Amino acid sequence: MNQQAQEKSIFPFSAVQGQPLFKLALLLATVNPLIGGVLISGPRGCAKSTLARAVADLLPIKENVTPQFVSLPLGASEEMLIGTLDLDHVLKDKSLKFSAGLLKKAHQGVLYVDEVNLLPDHLVDQLLDVASSGVNIVERDGISHSHDARFTLIGTMNPDEGELRPQLQDRFGLMVELDNIYSLEERINIIKARQSFDQDKIAFCDNYQAEQILLQQQINDAQTLLPKVTCDDSCFIDIATRCQQANVDGLRADIMMHRASVTHAAWCGRRTVTLEDIEQVAPLVLLHRMQSGGTPPSSGSNNDSSSDQQSAKDQSAKHGFSRPQAPQNNASSPQQQSSQQQTDHNQQETESGEWGAMPAQSGEAQKTDLQSKANLPQLVSTLKSDALSKAFKPKKISEEYNKNKQGVTSKGNRKSALTSTKPDWFNTLANSLGQWPPVQLAFKKVSTGEQKLHLILLDTSASTLTDSLSSIAKAVVMNITDGAYLQRDKISLLGFGNDNVETIIKAGRAPKKVVNLLDNINAMGGTPLRLILEKAAQSIKQLSQKYPGLSLFCYLITDGRSRVDIDDLKLNVPTLLIDIEKAQIKRGRGKLLAEQLDAEYVEVANLV
Repeated sequence: MNQQAQEKSIFPFSAVQGQPLFKLALLLATVNPLIGGVLISGPRGCAKSTLARAVADLLPIKENVTPQFVSLPLGASEEMLIGTLDLDHVLKDKSLKFSAGLLKKAHQGVLYVDEVNLLPDHLVDQLLDVASSGVNIVERDGISHSHDARFTLIGTMNPDEGELRPQLQDRFGLMVELDNIYSLEERINIIKARQSFDQDKIAFCDNYQAEQILLQQQINDAQTLLPKVTCDDSCFIDIATRCQQANVDGLRADIMMHRASVTHAAWCGRRTVTLEDIEQVAPLVLLHRMQSGGTPPSSGSNNDSSSDQQSAKDQSAKHGFSRPQAPQNNASSPQQQSSQQQTDHNQQETESGEWGAMPAQSGEAQKTDLQSKANLPQLVSTLKSDALSKAFKPKKISEEYNKNKQGVTSKGNRKSALTSTKPDWFNTLANSLGQWPPVQLAFKKVSTGEQKLHLILLDTSASTLTDSLSSIAKAVVMNITDGAYLQRDKISLLGFGNDNVETIIKAGRAPKKVVNLLDNINAMGGTPLRLILEKAAQSIKQLSQKYPGLSLFCYLITDGRSRVDIDDLKLNVPTLLIDIEKAQIKRGRGKLLAEQLDAEYVEVANLV
């Protein structure tokens, strides 16, 4: 019995060192599940899963339901999540019965989704819908069923393994960004606590029992007080002002900040929301919703010019390439500066083997050439057709099915390109009139819509400043993005220059307008061609895992000023290399690079 208790012991919530903002977000979502869940972003080793499991141990028992910690695996199906037809009951009793899914099991407990950014979008949508409403409504397989599903939703993600699209991020009520930077004292305390827990879990948990009971009582008291908390007009004005300054989309941020503020007041034992409550929850609500140009939530005065300047710098660094600082030494003459820059340029060219390497001080953001309209050739994807041909390849289901195959109508035949390999059990049983094995096997329809993602690799090295090549390159990007927006496709834009790779637009739906974003991209430094191709290959692999039916297309926009050999790098997706160099005698190696990548080659002069 003691061994079983040891195995079931969970590291106590109150024993976790640090992470105060993370703990606050979890406690608020526990008090009020209608907040819509907590999204935790951070690298490995930040106690994400430890705290998520520990919070379930704090939940009070209600409606005679013992709170459970339910983990949703990445390979979960829709039926596993929301529930489906109970086939065993149908076959035995010949009547319909609902078989509950993980949402029912998580009622009054915690539903934990590790690596939520790798979960299919349609499952994330369903999760968040139920989390915000508290009710799971199922209309499928001839079943109309609903049940309560009030749980604390916790989603974790490592941004290095791919981003969650903005529409889904916005649906999470709160978000916390963690890092794994700890002081020496914190590291020692964490190691000691973990060692004590591993040596004797029961004794370790007993040491924190009083703190755990206190937290449980606080949660219960806050939930009792929550319906009685009020919010006056001054607080509503403060909430609206913060959301407006953050330049958020829609009103979900306002609603969530109000809910979180009311919950925080209840947690503190107050019946009225104060500005302090709003200030505490504002970073949790606005972190993942703030748009470019918005003001980050802070406790300082809005009139603090130095704070505003720092915020602007932070935003600039976050959304693309920052404008380089002016040279510090202005004593030398322009001729001396020009000579020194040329010397540095030649030295970098010799050392790095890259053309176009220039000092960071020479960075420049050219305006997008709005007059250029590029007629790009259409890339043809073979990935989708190959996947479909494999998916629709007939398989043997059962001997009884094969014996009756000649008498089966086209309704039960899988030759149609509109059916998948997934059986439709409700229609199968209905068509067979209770016979088993079924006379004919029905299959679910497959989605005929094809999702596309355009991965754009934009050369932002200093060599593209010559002859306004940067301006032309941005025009090509704008043409690709505008077309993707009209087709409702996804895009991802990566810039490579100054020996670095920057994510300019994360993978997601193509934005309506990108001209302002493109205008602010600086060109500077060398051309890290190999680095960008390795990054692209990694992104393609991650996107293919997250969206198995996604058709990927890659566009490499460059002047070809690079000496690196990339013959060993293959992206394995349809790729178009757009050579933006305009010189009659080309110094770049665009055509050779295209051959090494097995990419289609086109010169920008032939596009306009």
